[in-house]
Amino acid sequence: MTPPFIKRYLIALDQHKLIGIASFSLIVGISGVVALQPPPPSSYVAEGVLAYNTPPRLFSETGGQISEQGRQLNKQLLLAENVTKAAAAKANTKPKDIVRNVEIDFPKKDKPQVIGVKYSEQKDPEKAGEVLKFLMEQMVEQSRLINTTRLRDIIKSIKPKLEEAENELKKAEQDLELYIRTQGPALLAAEDGSLVGGITGSQQQQRQLQLQLEGIDAQIASLGSRLGLNPEQAYASSALSADPIINNLRAQILGAETQIELLRSQGYRDTYPEVEKLIKSQQTYEEMLRSRAFEVIGGNGLGEPLAASQIRQDSNLDPARQQLANQLVQLQTQRDTLVQQLKTTKKTEQELRQEYQQLPNKQLDQARLQQKVQLKREFYNRLEAALADAKAAETETVSSLSLLQPPQIEEVKEPAGNPLVSLGGGAAIGLLVSGGLILLLATLDNTFYTSEDIKLALAQRDVLVLGELPVIRIFDPLWEDTGILGKPDSPYVEFYERFRSNLLLGENKSLKVVLLTSTIEEEGKTVSAYNLAIASAHAGKRTLLIEGDVRSSSQANFLKLTPEPDASVEPLRYYSSLSNCMQLAPDIENLYVVASPGPQRKAAAILESSELQRLFEDAKGRFDLVVVDSPALSLCNDALLLEPLADGIIIVTRPEYTQESILSKGVEELLEAELPLLGAIINGVDHRASLDFVEEIEPEYEEEEPLETEDLEKDNVTTGSMRR
Repeated sequence: MTPPFIKRYLIALDQHKLIGIASFSLIVGISGVVALQPPPPSSYVAEGVLAYNTPPRLFSETGGQISEQGRQLNKQLLLAENVTKAAAAKANTKPKDIVRNVEIDFPKKDKPQVIGVKYSEQKDPEKAGEVLKFLMEQMVEQSRLINTTRLRDIIKSIKPKLEEAENELKKAEQDLELYIRTQGPALLAAEDGSLVGGITGSQQQQRQLQLQLEGIDAQIASLGSRLGLNPEQAYASSALSADPIINNLRAQILGAETQIELLRSQGYRDTYPEVEKLIKSQQTYEEMLRSRAFEVIGGNGLGEPLAASQIRQDSNLDPARQQLANQLVQLQTQRDTLVQQLKTTKKTEQELRQEYQQLPNKQLDQARLQQKVQLKREFYNRLEAALADAKAAETETVSSLSLLQPPQIEEVKEPAGNPLVSLGGGAAIGLLVSGGLILLLATLDNTFYTSEDIKLALAQRDVLVLGELPVIRIFDPLWEDTGILGKPDSPYVEFYERFRSNLLLGENKSLKVVLLTSTIEEEGKTVSAYNLAIASAHAGKRTLLIEGDVRSSSQANFLKLTPEPDASVEPLRYYSSLSNCMQLAPDIENLYVVASPGPQRKAAAILESSELQRLFEDAKGRFDLVVVDSPALSLCNDALLLEPLADGIIIVTRPEYTQESILSKGVEELLEAELPLLGAIINGVDHRASLDFVEEIEPEYEEEEPLETEDLEKDNVTTGSMRR
């Protein structure tokens, strides 16, 4: 059996043989024109040699680098526009002619380090030498210009970097100087130990102040116990006792009280005018006493005047007790001073401790700033040294090339070509090009040419192949133009019986209504539907074939059936009358056909009608299998309108007709819509059994002219009158 690739290529060769012949003829013709060309005239080649210069003793590192880079030349640099223009101007020629006719051979590894330069000239040998001479001189000058330009670029690139590095160095030095100015005293104090000494001194001072406070507290406690007063009370009593006004008011109050008591002892009541006057005087003196006491001690520190009796009691200190009270007040004042000093000392110690804790971070910051200054200074020094070295190299820059061998001219005669070799090579190239072109066209062809290609495409989309149906070759004059299985003993019935069995396996045992469709026309959809129904009828199954393509005429005449004459005029009435639309095939037992009332223009209205739905419902109850032939998916949506009435869909394909893109799109649309796709069949396959059958029955018709295989395929079901 021919491999699928070879078969596809042979089909493409047959389809595009004119293109292959034309391309082969064109290339052979071009080779013939080349073979008939006269021998080329002699030409003149001028050859010269350039050598790499050995650099003199250099005093700058940059000069050595430039000299080394000057040896890295290429054709683009040596034939730059300025070189060819200058040489062309001196030699009175065109720059493009120089570029076109010059060849440069650069030295290879382990070979002499020289550059060979060749220039070709067709007519004038002297001009060839003159052009090459000027060209080599310009190449030497180009090398010098390249070295000079590289050096200037180095200097130009260093200057802005040097200026930037200088600014960065100054900035780093300023940052270090500012840090030392602000944090230097603290760092210096840490270095000489004064910071630790300050903390120790502060702690010593706190201990001394604490001892003094303890001594003063003891004295205050002793004096307080002797006086029976605390420091605040002692202060108030001392201040009141020392005030002369308070002492005078006390005497006045005491005198008034004495006179009141004398009068009361004599029997006078408080309402007596003299007693009443003395009482008022006493009250006035007491008010004045309270006012004066408030002025002296401020209400004993409470913000309110004291009672007169309390004032008289507190201001009645003798000189000895008053001296003790003054000592108590002084001790309290001294204690308050020491307490404040202790707080200040503790705060100072806390600040010194915090500064001591931050000291390592400050030292690290200072070290980082110093390191940054050092790095910036080193980078600046390197740039400054590089700039000085590059400026020194300016006086050492020379060309890296020199003229080793002046141009030498040689005449070159081109050998004449062999016409037979040219023609043979052209024929070989023509075969390759034409064969490759046909192969390219075969690759770009979107049509499946073998059943293997179709099976692979269906398998990639998980579509089951229900059967591979053969090319039907029948020599019965009654059936040869239809491809219909008219005889129950035909060997082709086996293939359709296998297709029917595969269809009803597994979950599809209860399948009643199957709908056959295809992606395009001429894939054998209609004949497959007819033969499936015929195979089912031959198997003893009560079978109904419904022609669902109402846009086309009926094919039932091949079964000797004639649709009702008024069916095309009133299709809905035709479908509603089951006795009129269902006809029994006269030559095939158990087969009934519902012929198409087409062609109809309003196909959608008919397919969605209630009459057609009732027809399908009745058919499911009366028949074992209902086969529906529907139009191709690429023509209309009639198959999708009939799908709700069927139990499953079968896609019909055929090699040499089915196109990959249309099949893929149709299958994906059915799967995305979750329609019950049962599988696919491959129609028109070359089975060995069908060819054997032709060989066996062919002698029975010896009186007829034998048909070629191509004619047989054209007369089968997929290419005959029932191809659709």
